[in-house]
Amino acid sequence: MPSDPIAPPLPRSSQALADDQPGLLDPVFPGGTPILFETDDRSPFPDRYSIAREREKLADLIDADDPDPHDPRWARYELYLQRCDTLKQMEAEYRVTAGADATVEPVVATQLRDLGSLVDDGVDTMTLHTKEGFRMFMGRRRDPAGHYNAIPGGKRVASSLKALWALTRNNNPYADWALLRADHRIPELRRALDHQAQLLSAELKKRADKGLGFGILKSREPKVLELGFRSPYGYVIAELIVEFDYYVRVVKTLGRKALFSDKEAHDAIRQFTRPMRAAFEEFIRFETWLTKPDLLALSRADFLPGADAHAQKRVAAVTGIFGAVPAGIYAGHPISRHSQRRIAISYTEKAMLERVAADIAAIDSERGAAGDEATDDGLVD
Repeated sequence: MPSDPIAPPLPRSSQALADDQPGLLDPVFPGGTPILFETDDRSPFPDRYSIAREREKLADLIDADDPDPHDPRWARYELYLQRCDTLKQMEAEYRVTAGADATVEPVVATQLRDLGSLVDDGVDTMTLHTKEGFRMFMGRRRDPAGHYNAIPGGKRVASSLKALWALTRNNNPYADWALLRADHRIPELRRALDHQAQLLSAELKKRADKGLGFGILKSREPKVLELGFRSPYGYVIAELIVEFDYYVRVVKTLGRKALFSDKEAHDAIRQFTRPMRAAFEEFIRFETWLTKPDLLALSRADFLPGADAHAQKRVAAVTGIFGAVPAGIYAGHPISRHSQRRIAISYTEKAMLERVAADIAAIDSERGAAGDEATDDGLVD
């Protein structure tokens, strides 16, 4: 089989040298002597030439103000300079062509940067039939006379979740924690509403099987609301509100058809209004505190050893308000379904986060043990 024209066999003396230094190859300048060099599997060059490793080997020549051309490594040094220039050309070409495949013409590849962002083609809407559903979306402020307490609404909590979503960009572990809780609680409420609505609808189907056909109540003039949310969590809330609105329609249908008493219908609706509002209040509380000026800069770096005084104050304040963030969330193991956290960290940084997370877990464990001992000793009611 013919030999590879790119990598011809080494002379015996060079081959012996290569055997003594595994990992070195032998590019040849036309008519020149083979040059040994360091390689790396991640190299952009076909022959796996490693600029980083060569820089270490030739550091004295590279750093010298006037490198000695009589140095026995001079040819290797010239190859290093040549490869640095080649890499710069490769990087420039990659930028110009936006990394397109080599078969794509540059004039086509450059159009990528001119491609517009995606926009909504039309208007997103939500249709509500019940006053309960509309109020759950709209919420209510405390009245001036003080007779009615404020009620958190879906519109308000969507705004809070958007703010928390934005805070994840700062590597804020408490914003991650809040969104992970939202990822759990909101779908759980939605599934419970859907399941209960199906059970109640089955009661209507039983009557239909016997000859009584009952349709689900709907508004004579339903309200169609334009949404236009600017975060994924706005739509998560909208889906929950629509699920609740439909559930109320089913409950009121059973009440209208005498399958529920007035109290049973009231209790069935209240069964969900309270946990939904409790969830809304929790997320609003996270947003209210985490967006305060003193806590706005909070990040995982604040918890690392050697953090400055301002960082230590932020950590003390946030743990006093919410308690310690769960160790796994601090370490970044679970991540919310929607996040702007795009931080690539080194192995060393990851190990540091893991150690701090372990410290947090140990502190939580000690607090739990202390609480158990206090209970056993009769110190806690």
